[in-house]
Amino acid sequence: MMTLVLLRAIVHDHDNLFKAAEAVHSVGLAVLIYKFSKEKTCAGISLKSQELTAMFLAVRLYCSFVMEYDIHTLLDLCTLAATLWVIYMIRFKLKSSYMEDKDNFATYYVAVPCAILALLIHPTTSHYLINRIFWAFAVYLEAVSVLPQLRVMQNTKIVEPFTAHYVFALGVARFLSCAHWVLQVLDSHGQLLTALGYGLWPSMVLISEIVQTFILADFCYYYVKSVFGGQLVLRLPSGVV
Repeated sequence: MMTLVLLRAIVHDHDNLFKAAEAVHSVGLAVLIYKFSKEKTCAGISLKSQELTAMFLAVRLYCSFVMEYDIHTLLDLCTLAATLWVIYMIRFKLKSSYMEDKDNFATYYVAVPCAILALLIHPTTSHYLINRIFWAFAVYLEAVSVLPQLRVMQNTKIVEPFTAHYVFALGVARFLSCAHWVLQVLDSHGQLLTALGYGLWPSMVLISEIVQTFILADFCYYYVKSVFGGQLVLRLPSGVV
């Protein structure tokens, strides 16, 4: 809450928070690329989480093209390209180091419910129905796309530095994105919710942003604690993720 108050005071154009979220996500991917290039291993990285990320980015990119082409379209395109490169490296170049037995989260547990929820609750704007459903699906899937990565860390308990940096970057990106929506709603005195449509959709957007922030909250706490404690390897207590 204190960080939200600080951001509201120093960031006048809150759309910059969304751009910052995209930038931080890209930094996280850059850390992965560096890890792959330097250590020649993808141990500790969830392929399934990367595939879910590519899925929601591809859907969001499509929606951006047909609904609101802007700077976010370019940012999503760059992030998607980097994510696809990571997937390629895990699947083909670094396959021998991929911890498939630890990456055992069933993605259909999140993808299917997100698709059903998108069919039931989606924007009520003037766009084509299929585009509005895709938009909702991307929002819901983004909120839970990190769960397979958390499962990998839950199974290993020990998180090496580059993986920890990447997941922390995801946590910061999720928080900035959530802050963007919360502050936009506050500054518009709730009018932004009306602009998004009526019914449950505006509330679901905010809930999705808050959920994806709190999913990573515990990990980010222990990451910061580990960094200040001078530990290079992060050891997670039971029940953290």
